[in-house]
Amino acid sequence: MTTSLVDAGILAPDAALERVHTGSIWAEGPLWVPDRARLRWSDIPNDCIREYDPATGESSLYAEGVEFTNGRALDRDGSVVQCSHGRRRVERDRGGVVESIVDAWNGVRLNSPNDVVVDASGVIWFTDPAYGITQPREGHPGVREYGDHFVFRHDPASGRTSAVITDIEQPNGLAFSRDGSKLFVADSSDRRDIRVYDVQDGARCKNGRLFAVLDAEDGHPDGIRVDEHDRLWSSSGTGVIVFALDGTQLGRITVPETVANLCFGGEDGTDLYITATTSLYRIATRTRG
Repeated sequence: MTTSLVDAGILAPDAALERVHTGSIWAEGPLWVPDRARLRWSDIPNDCIREYDPATGESSLYAEGVEFTNGRALDRDGSVVQCSHGRRRVERDRGGVVESIVDAWNGVRLNSPNDVVVDASGVIWFTDPAYGITQPREGHPGVREYGDHFVFRHDPASGRTSAVITDIEQPNGLAFSRDGSKLFVADSSDRRDIRVYDVQDGARCKNGRLFAVLDAEDGHPDGIRVDEHDRLWSSSGTGVIVFALDGTQLGRITVPETVANLCFGGEDGTDLYITATTSLYRIATRTRG
């Protein structure tokens, strides 16, 4: 149901959800890549990365045998920072050349980095649940070498990696508020909640608190995004749910498949792209990411 989002001026009255690609097994990690003017995403079980070109309406294979990549973010230099379940690392794709950024903490391997954001200073923040080492078709069997699931901060300048959030059961999607003062993290455990933390000095997360809880029928939150007005957009089992900065639910976009992740893109940044199970969807909005 999109009526409330229309009333709030977030969607136009004639906005319609369209499926622009299908044929994936589990579509994830959408990112608008400005240099290519394309939407890039992963099909994790098929171990490939695809791109959608809105100018032609066609999708193409970008890379295969990619070791089960998942979430990705744009770095300040235009390169793509992405999470690899298979290699248990965060890595950089620069024009098809892929190199490791971080794969360990305190001398042990990461679990399977899932989602990632890059802050205004170029520091990389990522979640590290264990899906890539516990779920068939999403990586390779393995063990949790540090015995938990954390949110990490990696500073490329110093090479230092720090565990900044340790109180979430299954940290998944994450997003900063527009001014970078708050970090939102989705917990895909049975808690079904989204938590928010105050970011201090660009390095520490304090005062963790509940932001929102998804209803049981909506399933679990996964990927999340914040728009230009600090509204939070969350994936769910029934579609995309939009929250105000105070956690009030503003409305939703119903999607006929379980939503994994979402991002804003297009020429003016107002198109919302949604990866949902087998498909890639798009809907025009009146806001930007």
